[in-house]
Amino acid sequence: MAQHAKKQGAIRSAAFRRIRADHSSELAEDYVELIADLIDEKGEARGSDVAMRLGVANATVVKALKRLQDAGLVTQEPYRSIFLTGEGWKMAEDGRRKHKIVEAFLLALGVSEETARIDSEGIEHHVSGETLKAMARFLARTVL
Repeated sequence: MAQHAKKQGAIRSAAFRRIRADHSSELAEDYVELIADLIDEKGEARGSDVAMRLGVANATVVKALKRLQDAGLVTQEPYRSIFLTGEGWKMAEDGRRKHKIVEAFLLALGVSEETARIDSEGIEHHVSGETLKAMARFLARTVL
């Protein structure tokens, strides 16, 4: 019995570590996806557009962009457009792919469009590669 409890504790500890790691990258993923969307829609992304879409203050965006720039995900000159680096585009595309699979999976389960869109925004950051592949396999079997 003690061995089982120890194993359960290790599993739970690993889960909490992964969740904390997921949370640390969640904000960066949301920002680069939004920047990519703005570039695709408008041909450019500006901090004020990011702030408006996220419903946050410009100062919040400035701080986040500094962190993204330090991480090598964006480049920006003061008062100019924001550009994604190659790594930033890769992160944005990966996030879009995850989001699309999770949202389609929720819709296939019968979740409403609005709820699927909202829920997939959170789930995409926490879904494991294994689960994402299983969702994609399920969709391939049921949607086609």
